[in-house]
Amino acid sequence: MIVHPDLRALRSDDAPQRQTQEELYRAVGAWRETSEVAAVLAGLARYAEGASLADCAALAALFDEASDLALPLTRAFAAAAAQGLAAAPLGYLPLRHFSDGVISTLLLGHAGSVTLSLVAVDGAGLAARPSPIAVDFRPSDVTERVLAGAAEAELISCRSLGDRLAELSRAPLALLPGQVIRRDGARTAMLLGEVTCCLVTLRLQRRRADDGPTREYALADGRLLHQAASNPRDSRLELTMALLGRMGRADAAPHIANLARAGGSTAMRWQALRECLALDTAEGFAALTAVATSPEDPLAPIAGTLRAQLVETYPQLGALEPCPA
Repeated sequence: MIVHPDLRALRSDDAPQRQTQEELYRAVGAWRETSEVAAVLAGLARYAEGASLADCAALAALFDEASDLALPLTRAFAAAAAQGLAAAPLGYLPLRHFSDGVISTLLLGHAGSVTLSLVAVDGAGLAARPSPIAVDFRPSDVTERVLAGAAEAELISCRSLGDRLAELSRAPLALLPGQVIRRDGARTAMLLGEVTCCLVTLRLQRRRADDGPTREYALADGRLLHQAASNPRDSRLELTMALLGRMGRADAAPHIANLARAGGSTAMRWQALRECLALDTAEGFAALTAVATSPEDPLAPIAGTLRAQLVETYPQLGALEPCPA
Protein backbone atom coordinates (compact mmCIF):
# COMPACT_ATOMS: atom_id res chain seq x y z
CA MET A 1 0.00 0.00 0.00
CA ILE A 2 1.29 3.46 -0.93
CA VAL A 3 1.11 5.99 1.90
CA HIS A 4 1.59 9.64 1.05
CA PRO A 5 4.58 11.18 2.88
CA ASP A 6 2.36 13.78 4.55
CA LEU A 7 0.13 11.04 5.97
CA ARG A 8 3.14 9.00 7.05
CA ALA A 9 4.47 12.02 8.91
CA LEU A 10 1.19 12.47 10.74
CA ARG A 11 1.34 8.88 11.98
CA SER A 12 4.59 9.58 13.79
CA ASP A 13 3.81 13.09 15.06
CA ASP A 14 0.29 14.47 15.49
CA ALA A 15 1.46 18.01 16.30
CA PRO A 16 1.01 19.19 12.67
CA GLN A 17 -2.56 17.84 12.67
CA ARG A 18 -3.38 19.74 15.84
CA GLN A 19 -1.86 22.89 14.34
CA THR A 20 -3.89 22.33 11.16
CA GLN A 21 -7.11 22.13 13.12
CA GLU A 22 -6.25 25.23 15.11
CA GLU A 23 -5.79 27.12 11.85
CA LEU A 24 -9.22 26.02 10.65
CA TYR A 25 -10.78 26.94 14.01
CA ARG A 26 -9.25 30.39 13.62
CA ALA A 27 -10.53 30.72 10.05
CA VAL A 28 -14.12 29.92 11.06
CA GLY A 29 -13.77 31.96 14.25
CA ALA A 30 -12.61 35.02 12.32
CA TRP A 31 -15.70 34.77 10.10
CA ARG A 32 -17.98 34.46 13.12
CA GLU A 33 -16.39 37.45 14.81
CA THR A 34 -17.19 39.85 11.98
CA SER A 35 -19.85 42.35 13.00
CA GLU A 36 -22.40 41.05 10.46
CA VAL A 37 -22.10 37.41 11.51
CA ALA A 38 -21.92 38.23 15.23
CA ALA A 39 -25.23 40.11 14.91
CA VAL A 40 -26.81 37.12 13.12
CA LEU A 41 -25.62 34.69 15.82
CA ALA A 42 -27.00 36.99 18.52
CA GLY A 43 -30.30 36.92 16.64
CA LEU A 44 -30.22 33.11 16.64
CA ALA A 45 -30.00 33.16 20.44
CA ARG A 46 -32.97 35.54 20.73
CA TYR A 47 -34.98 33.49 18.24
CA ALA A 48 -34.25 30.33 20.26
CA GLU A 49 -35.57 32.07 23.37
CA GLY A 50 -38.94 32.57 21.68
CA ALA A 51 -38.64 35.98 20.03
CA SER A 52 -40.33 36.43 16.67
CA LEU A 53 -38.09 36.47 13.63
CA ALA A 54 -39.09 40.08 12.94
CA ASP A 55 -37.62 41.07 16.31
CA CYS A 56 -34.22 39.61 15.35
CA ALA A 57 -33.25 42.25 12.79
CA ALA A 58 -29.91 40.90 11.55
CA LEU A 59 -31.24 37.36 11.27
CA ALA A 60 -34.50 38.44 9.65
CA ALA A 61 -32.59 40.48 7.05
CA LEU A 62 -31.08 37.26 5.66
CA PHE A 63 -34.58 36.12 4.74
CA ASP A 64 -35.93 39.40 3.42
CA GLU A 65 -36.42 39.18 -0.35
CA ALA A 66 -35.82 42.93 -0.58
CA SER A 67 -32.38 42.49 1.01
CA ASP A 68 -29.23 41.01 -0.55
CA LEU A 69 -27.34 40.26 2.67
CA ALA A 70 -27.60 36.46 2.65
CA LEU A 71 -25.44 35.76 -0.39
CA PRO A 72 -22.49 38.00 0.63
CA LEU A 73 -22.52 36.54 4.14
CA THR A 74 -22.44 32.93 2.91
CA ARG A 75 -19.85 33.79 0.25
CA ALA A 76 -17.64 35.26 2.95
CA PHE A 77 -17.96 32.00 4.87
CA ALA A 78 -17.13 29.94 1.78
CA ALA A 79 -14.08 32.11 1.08
CA ALA A 80 -12.81 31.81 4.67
CA ALA A 81 -13.40 28.05 4.68
CA ALA A 82 -11.76 27.55 1.28
CA GLN A 83 -8.71 29.58 2.28
CA GLY A 84 -8.42 27.62 5.51
CA LEU A 85 -8.65 24.27 3.70
CA ALA A 86 -6.19 25.41 1.04
CA ALA A 87 -3.65 26.13 3.78
CA ALA A 88 -4.53 22.94 5.68
CA PRO A 89 -5.82 20.35 3.16
CA LEU A 90 -5.65 17.49 5.67
CA GLY A 91 -7.88 19.26 8.17
CA TYR A 92 -11.65 19.46 8.44
CA LEU A 93 -14.01 22.29 9.23
CA PRO A 94 -15.16 22.28 12.86
CA LEU A 95 -18.83 22.36 11.85
CA ARG A 96 -21.53 19.70 11.97
CA HIS A 97 -22.30 18.38 8.50
CA PHE A 98 -24.18 15.63 6.68
CA SER A 99 -24.30 14.22 3.17
CA ASP A 100 -25.97 11.22 1.58
CA GLY A 101 -24.47 11.90 -1.85
CA VAL A 102 -27.48 13.94 -2.98
CA ILE A 103 -28.43 16.25 -0.11
CA SER A 104 -25.68 17.91 1.92
CA THR A 105 -26.04 20.20 4.92
CA LEU A 106 -23.53 22.31 6.81
CA LEU A 107 -24.42 23.88 10.14
CA LEU A 108 -23.36 27.54 10.24
CA GLY A 109 -24.77 28.32 13.67
CA HIS A 110 -27.18 27.09 16.32
CA ALA A 111 -28.73 28.12 19.59
CA GLY A 112 -31.01 25.85 21.59
CA SER A 113 -33.56 24.37 19.18
CA VAL A 114 -32.66 26.78 16.35
CA THR A 115 -30.28 25.96 13.50
CA LEU A 116 -28.96 27.97 10.56
CA SER A 117 -27.66 25.74 7.79
CA LEU A 118 -26.45 25.70 4.23
CA VAL A 119 -28.24 23.03 2.18
CA ALA A 120 -27.11 21.80 -1.24
CA VAL A 121 -29.08 19.38 -3.43
CA ASP A 122 -27.43 17.70 -6.41
CA GLY A 123 -29.90 17.68 -9.30
CA ALA A 124 -28.47 14.67 -11.14
CA GLY A 125 -28.37 12.60 -7.97
CA LEU A 126 -31.93 13.55 -7.08
CA ALA A 127 -33.17 12.63 -10.58
CA ALA A 128 -31.62 9.16 -10.22
CA ARG A 129 -33.63 8.44 -7.09
CA PRO A 130 -37.07 6.77 -7.20
CA SER A 131 -40.07 9.08 -6.98
CA PRO A 132 -41.00 9.72 -3.33
CA ILE A 133 -43.91 7.75 -1.94
CA ALA A 134 -44.13 9.47 1.46
CA VAL A 135 -43.75 12.88 3.04
CA ASP A 136 -43.04 13.82 6.64
CA PHE A 137 -44.21 16.74 8.75
CA ARG A 138 -42.06 17.99 11.63
CA PRO A 139 -43.24 20.48 14.27
CA SER A 140 -40.97 23.37 13.42
CA ASP A 141 -40.89 26.86 11.96
CA VAL A 142 -38.91 26.75 8.72
CA THR A 143 -37.67 29.74 6.72
CA GLU A 144 -35.55 29.03 3.65
CA ARG A 145 -33.91 31.28 1.07
CA VAL A 146 -32.67 30.13 -2.32
CA LEU A 147 -29.06 31.25 -2.80
CA ALA A 148 -28.27 29.58 -6.12
CA GLY A 149 -29.79 27.18 -8.62
CA ALA A 150 -33.42 26.55 -9.45
CA ALA A 151 -35.92 23.76 -8.91
CA GLU A 152 -39.49 22.63 -9.41
CA ALA A 153 -41.05 21.73 -6.09
CA GLU A 154 -44.39 21.12 -4.39
CA LEU A 155 -45.81 22.38 -1.15
CA ILE A 156 -47.71 19.54 0.53
CA SER A 157 -50.34 20.68 3.02
CA CYS A 158 -51.62 18.29 5.68
CA ARG A 159 -55.03 18.27 7.37
CA SER A 160 -55.54 15.58 9.97
CA LEU A 161 -58.57 13.32 9.52
CA GLY A 162 -57.91 11.26 12.62
CA ASP A 163 -55.10 9.44 14.38
CA ARG A 164 -53.95 7.51 11.31
CA LEU A 165 -55.15 9.46 8.29
CA ALA A 166 -54.63 12.91 6.78
CA GLU A 167 -55.81 14.80 3.75
CA LEU A 168 -52.83 15.93 1.67
CA SER A 169 -53.10 18.74 -0.88
CA ARG A 170 -50.34 19.57 -3.35
CA ALA A 171 -49.44 22.92 -4.89
CA PRO A 172 -46.61 23.47 -7.42
CA LEU A 173 -43.80 25.85 -6.52
CA ALA A 174 -40.93 27.17 -8.66
CA LEU A 175 -37.77 27.91 -6.69
CA LEU A 176 -35.53 30.71 -7.99
CA PRO A 177 -32.53 32.60 -6.54
CA GLY A 178 -33.55 35.14 -3.89
CA GLN A 179 -36.89 33.46 -3.19
CA VAL A 180 -37.91 32.93 0.44
CA ILE A 181 -40.23 30.13 1.59
CA ARG A 182 -41.79 30.24 5.04
CA ARG A 183 -43.78 27.31 6.37
CA ASP A 184 -45.08 25.59 9.46
CA GLY A 185 -43.35 22.24 9.22
CA ALA A 186 -46.11 20.44 11.14
CA ARG A 187 -48.67 21.38 8.49
CA THR A 188 -46.71 22.02 5.30
CA ALA A 189 -43.81 20.13 3.75
CA MET A 190 -41.74 21.00 0.68
CA LEU A 191 -41.03 18.21 -1.77
CA LEU A 192 -38.34 18.79 -4.40
CA GLY A 193 -38.87 17.62 -7.96
CA GLU A 194 -36.53 18.56 -10.80
CA VAL A 195 -33.44 20.46 -9.68
CA THR A 196 -31.38 22.41 -12.20
CA CYS A 197 -27.71 21.55 -11.64
CA CYS A 198 -27.37 22.22 -7.88
CA LEU A 199 -29.81 23.97 -5.57
CA VAL A 200 -28.25 25.84 -2.64
CA THR A 201 -30.39 27.30 0.12
CA LEU A 202 -29.93 28.95 3.51
CA ARG A 203 -32.29 27.31 5.99
CA LEU A 204 -33.42 28.61 9.37
CA GLN A 205 -35.29 26.08 11.49
CA ARG A 206 -36.76 26.35 14.97
CA ARG A 207 -37.92 23.05 16.40
CA ARG A 208 -41.08 23.14 18.50
CA ALA A 209 -40.41 20.42 21.06
CA ASP A 210 -43.84 20.47 22.69
CA ASP A 211 -45.95 20.56 19.54
CA GLY A 212 -46.52 16.91 18.76
CA PRO A 213 -44.51 14.19 17.04
CA THR A 214 -43.05 13.97 13.57
CA ARG A 215 -45.46 12.14 11.26
CA GLU A 216 -44.87 10.47 7.91
CA TYR A 217 -47.80 9.97 5.53
CA ALA A 218 -48.19 8.07 2.25
CA LEU A 219 -48.51 10.50 -0.65
CA ALA A 220 -51.00 8.26 -2.43
CA ASP A 221 -53.73 8.13 0.22
CA GLY A 222 -52.61 10.04 3.34
CA ARG A 223 -52.16 6.93 5.51
CA LEU A 224 -49.93 7.37 8.55
CA LEU A 225 -46.80 5.31 7.93
CA HIS A 226 -44.59 6.29 10.83
CA GLN A 227 -44.60 8.49 13.91
CA ALA A 228 -41.68 9.52 16.09
CA ALA A 229 -40.83 11.94 18.86
CA SER A 230 -39.99 15.36 17.46
CA ASN A 231 -37.00 16.05 19.71
CA PRO A 232 -33.98 14.05 20.90
CA ARG A 233 -34.98 14.16 24.58
CA ASP A 234 -38.34 12.52 23.95
CA SER A 235 -36.73 9.94 21.68
CA ARG A 236 -34.28 9.00 24.42
CA LEU A 237 -37.06 8.77 27.00
CA GLU A 238 -39.26 6.62 24.77
CA LEU A 239 -36.37 4.25 24.01
CA THR A 240 -35.50 4.03 27.71
CA MET A 241 -39.11 3.33 28.69
CA ALA A 242 -39.42 0.65 26.00
CA LEU A 243 -36.22 -1.03 27.20
CA LEU A 244 -37.31 -0.97 30.85
CA GLY A 245 -40.66 -2.40 29.82
CA ARG A 246 -39.08 -5.29 27.91
CA MET A 247 -36.83 -5.95 30.91
CA GLY A 248 -39.89 -6.12 33.19
CA ARG A 249 -38.48 -3.43 35.48
CA ALA A 250 -41.57 -2.78 37.60
CA ASP A 251 -39.45 -0.63 39.93
CA ALA A 252 -39.27 1.94 37.12
CA ALA A 253 -43.08 2.32 36.99
CA PRO A 254 -43.29 5.25 39.49
CA HIS A 255 -40.71 7.21 37.49
CA ILE A 256 -42.52 6.51 34.22
CA ALA A 257 -45.81 7.53 35.86
CA ASN A 258 -44.21 10.85 36.82
CA LEU A 259 -43.27 11.40 33.18
CA ALA A 260 -46.87 10.75 32.16
CA ARG A 261 -48.17 13.33 34.65
CA ALA A 262 -45.49 15.95 33.98
CA GLY A 263 -45.37 18.54 31.20
CA GLY A 264 -43.92 17.62 27.85
CA SER A 265 -45.07 16.41 24.48
CA THR A 266 -48.38 14.56 24.48
CA ALA A 267 -46.90 11.74 22.37
CA MET A 268 -44.16 11.01 24.91
CA ARG A 269 -46.61 11.23 27.87
CA TRP A 270 -49.07 8.91 26.15
CA GLN A 271 -46.30 6.39 25.56
CA ALA A 272 -45.35 6.71 29.25
CA LEU A 273 -48.92 5.85 30.26
CA ARG A 274 -48.92 2.75 28.07
CA GLU A 275 -45.57 1.54 29.35
CA CYS A 276 -46.55 2.20 32.95
CA LEU A 277 -49.80 0.25 32.62
CA ALA A 278 -47.88 -2.68 31.18
CA LEU A 279 -45.25 -2.63 33.95
CA ASP A 280 -47.44 -2.00 36.99
CA THR A 281 -51.22 -2.00 36.57
CA ALA A 282 -51.96 -0.17 39.83
CA GLU A 283 -49.33 2.54 39.23
CA GLY A 284 -50.32 2.92 35.59
CA PHE A 285 -54.05 3.09 36.30
CA ALA A 286 -53.48 5.74 38.98
CA ALA A 287 -51.50 7.83 36.48
CA LEU A 288 -54.15 7.28 33.82
CA THR A 289 -56.88 8.42 36.24
CA ALA A 290 -54.89 11.52 37.20
CA VAL A 291 -54.50 12.53 33.56
CA ALA A 292 -58.13 11.69 32.68
CA THR A 293 -59.49 13.84 35.51
CA SER A 294 -57.37 16.90 34.70
CA PRO A 295 -59.71 19.14 32.65
CA GLU A 296 -56.91 21.29 31.22
CA ASP A 297 -54.73 18.36 30.17
CA PRO A 298 -54.83 17.84 26.37
CA LEU A 299 -54.59 14.08 26.98
CA ALA A 300 -57.65 14.08 29.28
CA PRO A 301 -60.27 13.05 26.64
CA ILE A 302 -58.30 10.12 25.21
CA ALA A 303 -57.12 9.07 28.68
CA GLY A 304 -60.70 9.14 29.92
CA THR A 305 -61.82 6.95 27.01
CA LEU A 306 -59.08 4.40 27.68
CA ARG A 307 -59.85 4.41 31.40
CA ALA A 308 -63.55 3.73 30.78
CA GLN A 309 -62.71 0.91 28.36
CA LEU A 310 -60.34 -0.70 30.86
CA VAL A 311 -62.87 -0.55 33.69
CA GLU A 312 -65.54 -2.05 31.45
CA THR A 313 -63.24 -4.88 30.33
CA TYR A 314 -61.64 -5.42 33.74
CA PRO A 315 -64.19 -4.45 36.46
CA GLN A 316 -61.65 -5.25 39.16
CA LEU A 317 -59.84 -2.05 38.21
CA GLY A 318 -62.71 -0.21 39.88
CA ALA A 319 -61.19 -1.25 43.19
CA LEU A 320 -58.13 0.82 42.31
CA GLU A 321 -60.16 4.05 42.10
CA PRO A 322 -58.81 6.63 44.55
CA CYS A 323 -60.94 7.19 47.65
CA PRO A 324 -63.03 10.41 47.35
CA ALA A 325 -62.06 11.33 50.91
